[in-house]
Amino acid sequence: MFKKIAAAAALAFIATSAFAAQPTAFYGGVDVGSTKIDDFDDSKASFGGFLGYGFNQNVAVELGYRQLGKFDYLGVDVKAKQTHLSVIGSWPLNPQLDLYGRLGYNQLRAEASYGNYTYGEDTSGGLYGIGLNYSFTPAIAGRIEVQKPSSDSTNISVGVAFKF
Repeated sequence: MFKKIAAAAALAFIATSAFAAQPTAFYGGVDVGSTKIDDFDDSKASFGGFLGYGFNQNVAVELGYRQLGKFDYLGVDVKAKQTHLSVIGSWPLNPQLDLYGRLGYNQLRAEASYGNYTYGEDTSGGLYGIGLNYSFTPAIAGRIEVQKPSSDSTNISVGVAFKF
């Protein structure tokens, strides 16, 4: 009886490992986190979403949008937003855990509001990040990432991704 259970567990583990090695195809997800911008005193909550395509277990391309936070600067409300396109390179550490790096291009938008007046400004540039991705099941993964959308901002986030 014990041998049958052990054999079934071993087969399930091998099947999961084999599935994890297959190309990931399309995926999407959401994340929440915290953004720190150098000229502002404290970190603010962030949230966003992303869609991606994994060409294989090592290379993916991802498109995302994130509200980086709402800041108060001398009585003026400032909202920071990010739209990005990235290439992601993954290094499997074991069948469920990957270390990944991100290189990409993003557009940042700052909107300042005071009373009935709103002013917005856009800037574009490179971004990079590093993170860990853990596959809970073949279709659901969690991740944690540190990202630099610009030279004066840092975002730390946790998210969940769904493969379809």
